[in-house]
Amino acid sequence: MLQIGDEVTLYSVVFVLVLLGTRSPVWTTVVTASLYLFLVMFRFPQVPASRARQVLRPARGAAGTGGVSVVAHRGGGHDAPENTIAAIREASKNGAGGVELDLEFSSDGVPILMHDETVDQTTNGSGPLSQMSFSELRKLDAAAKHQLREKFAGEKVPTLEEAVEECIKLQLTIYFDVKGHPDEMRQSDPEVVTALTHRPWSLSRFGDGAPRFSSLWKHYWTTLLDMALDWAHHHVLWKLCGVSAFLIQKNFVSPDYVQYWAQRGVEVVSWTVNTAVEKQYYQELLQVNYITDSLLEDCDPHY
Repeated sequence: MLQIGDEVTLYSVVFVLVLLGTRSPVWTTVVTASLYLFLVMFRFPQVPASRARQVLRPARGAAGTGGVSVVAHRGGGHDAPENTIAAIREASKNGAGGVELDLEFSSDGVPILMHDETVDQTTNGSGPLSQMSFSELRKLDAAAKHQLREKFAGEKVPTLEEAVEECIKLQLTIYFDVKGHPDEMRQSDPEVVTALTHRPWSLSRFGDGAPRFSSLWKHYWTTLLDMALDWAHHHVLWKLCGVSAFLIQKNFVSPDYVQYWAQRGVEVVSWTVNTAVEKQYYQELLQVNYITDSLLEDCDPHY
């Protein structure tokens, strides 16, 4: 549930801002009350805690003393070609409790697994994904750009159905990344366990902390937008969407942060955790689920 402190902060901020802008106590009260009614009427409730824990804390693939679930990013893109059936199988073999997969669509509407908007990054093809039919995608080698391309040569771009069937067979939890598609999944199924993904300062800075813009006014403007977005994630959006988990970039996770979300009935999942030292920290100290590119060895940072 939304904590009392969150409610006071949210409505107090709205009240003050509207009052400063309109100087009308009546309109300020109306706007604040309207926001409250909107959140009450249109928010999605959280799924039951038992249901969320069943998905987020499966017995299989648990590590550490807190039953931490290790999730293979894009199926474990360091250990096998990302977003492929081979990656899903490798992740299972290497002890993952779940896989994070990217959902996209071919030009003729077939749901497939792929992260980028073009096929250039991972296959031997070239061009925008949105302009390629499924039959064209199926002819590509999804292992062509991978470091183990010889081992996995000829791996195909899988359909959503194929990936789901494989994950069910291997008893893997699926974390679907659907950021490119605006439809709210819980409109289709209220029992789906959902999460928000967030990296603070993502509008003004790259993952390594470098500024996105050389122009000072653009940098300061996007920094302000970052602050507003961060506030919205932590005080409004999580409640409106009724999420059960909050996926946060690893550099922003601490014991206090985990406790902040635990008090709201939300689990923290950290990404992308790619070294043994980091994994030990998340498994043994924080005891939160984490997403990794490799279940076998240290690999490069992934922001």
